[in-house]
Amino acid sequence: MTPTPVRQHLPHAGRPPRADRGARARDWAEIQERMLVPLYEAVYERLEVGGGTRLLGLGCGSGLALLMAASRGAAVTGVDPSSPERLALARERLLPREGVTGPRAEARIVAGSPRDTVVAEGPAYTLVTAFEPIGCVAGDSEGLGSLLAQAAPLADRGAPVVLVGWGPPERCATSAVLRVATKLADPLRGAASWRAACRDDLEEVAQRAGLRPDGSGRVACPFGYADADSAVRGLLSTGLFDAAVEATDQDQVDKEVAEALHPHLRRDGTVWMPNVFRYLIARTP
Repeated sequence: MTPTPVRQHLPHAGRPPRADRGARARDWAEIQERMLVPLYEAVYERLEVGGGTRLLGLGCGSGLALLMAASRGAAVTGVDPSSPERLALARERLLPREGVTGPRAEARIVAGSPRDTVVAEGPAYTLVTAFEPIGCVAGDSEGLGSLLAQAAPLADRGAPVVLVGWGPPERCATSAVLRVATKLADPLRGAASWRAACRDDLEEVAQRAGLRPDGSGRVACPFGYADADSAVRGLLSTGLFDAAVEATDQDQVDKEVAEALHPHLRRDGTVWMPNVFRYLIARTP
């Protein structure tokens, strides 16, 4: 599907309203985050995540992937430098209440960089995950390389590091909807800012961070929503549309995302978009 024609937006009187980050975080936790559950399960099953696992989750968001690992017996630490609102929800989900024992009693949520998770004389991590998919917007892997370079020395030698990317656009129905974000954020460069995922994206990021690729897989992660409103809220919660809201306004973004969802609206009012994500397992030096 080709991008829609560029529209000229009239200037606003004053600065457009910012996205409500608190509401976005709640929508992420309640609507969108579960879409990647098949991916988390496939990775954890393949790597036999369990009682002996010490997991560091980069960009852990509101913590669903960490919670799933902890339910398998893993000791989990999550770090996210970009979203204090999501981290607050992760703390509610994961941090132990009085009297709680077991893996959740060891859970830690850290706002900052991977280095901020270091505990004096603490054991090294046996698994590092970066579950936020790359390959959707030009340059979306730039920050990931820095996080990986900081995290790798904190893990055991040869420990697996998991990276995730979008699959090819012909197998990701959501990719056409996501193009709306780049088109609205920068009308003159919107089509160029969006990019299709390339086969070796993940390998290139891993190698730049000094990691050794060691296997990969693909997982179907359909995005399913109860209705179009839930779909719009879920997709906007990813953060990929924040720049579009800043450049135009919330109503314009909501309208164009809803229009882009029409081909995926089913007779019963639900929205269904098949997607495939690819994961790479790399190893620390």
